[in-house]
Amino acid sequence: MKSGIVADRAELASRRDNIRKEMSKNGFDAILVSSNVNLFYTCGRIVNGFLYMPADGDAILFVKRPDNVQGSDVEHIRKPEDIAGRLAGRGCRMPERLLLEAGAMPHTEYCRLANVFPSAECADGTELLRRVRAVKTPFEQQLLKRTGAVNSEIYRMIPALYRKGMTDLDLSAAIEYEERKRGDLGIFRCFGHKMEIFKGSLLAGENASAPSPYDFALGGRGLGEALPVGLSGETIKEGTTVMVDMAGNFFGYMGDMTRVFSVGRIAQKICDAHQVCLEIQDKVVSLAKPGAVCEELYDAALSIAVRHGLEEHFMGYYQHAGFVGHGVGIEINEYPVIAPRMKTELAVGMAFALEPKMVFPETGAVGIENTWIVTEHGLECTSDCPEHIIKID
Repeated sequence: MKSGIVADRAELASRRDNIRKEMSKNGFDAILVSSNVNLFYTCGRIVNGFLYMPADGDAILFVKRPDNVQGSDVEHIRKPEDIAGRLAGRGCRMPERLLLEAGAMPHTEYCRLANVFPSAECADGTELLRRVRAVKTPFEQQLLKRTGAVNSEIYRMIPALYRKGMTDLDLSAAIEYEERKRGDLGIFRCFGHKMEIFKGSLLAGENASAPSPYDFALGGRGLGEALPVGLSGETIKEGTTVMVDMAGNFFGYMGDMTRVFSVGRIAQKICDAHQVCLEIQDKVVSLAKPGAVCEELYDAALSIAVRHGLEEHFMGYYQHAGFVGHGVGIEINEYPVIAPRMKTELAVGMAFALEPKMVFPETGAVGIENTWIVTEHGLECTSDCPEHIIKID
């Protein structure tokens, strides 16, 4: 199944204009976009190449591969050193102050690209691009909503997919199969060179409390040291919870979503903790209007956990995550971040996942996660799926 949803020229022009405004505001002449994520954002496709975008002129796409990309704004090159000559051939003025994606490439690549423009003062444009992408266009918001609808459809199937005696890997594979049939791209894009993730996370029982080297809300041992996060391959046990955090990547945009399932009877304190997570969600949603400060939203979430005496379990047990929400879009960890010391104010069009969770080593994890879009009047949820703990035995 192919999505058939492509950003049109007007949509891409709007995104590029937003970048140009930020460039001009900060006194830069041009930006050279090189990462897959930002090429997709600015061009609507991924190529092995570069988008050169001046602050006051037409953008040019320099392509190494594939060789079938055509257009008046396309130049085929063999190496990045060809770019300057092609610009000169088009009568383009060389930039005096140029942005490169230093935060998304090795130092050697940065130096190579900087040497293509020897007279330019080069600076890092990574944060500028991330700030622009934090505010989603109406088109992007629609993709997030469509992703949420597909996610909800699949999550509602999970009780029927479970079979007694399954391992966490078995159940994850069954869910993945349904995702792929509906067009999941099979990749989760993550910002940060120390960040790696499989296309989702299913945490059963005590594995939910296993710490991970990655900056995610919950860890899990993983299937081995090569990727120590997520499911561990163990049989799902009676009296435990199964937390499914396997939101798909449809249309190039990810929606994040978590639901909790129980196998057999679980203790009342676990059920009560889940209700506290729902209380936290409701409180943050009530506060999260345009202008709300991310740090204050985090403080409101933590205060509820503390009031219920659950701070020891909040966002981890042996190791705690330092956030309760994060931006979602082309990457799974965009801006804004709902965390301490984050002074960012919410703006209309931002999209973020809110994920208050509690971990109990003997039972597993409980909690909730939905993706929300900031509107003029508050938040709009992109998913429609039951939020209580669902029994699957």
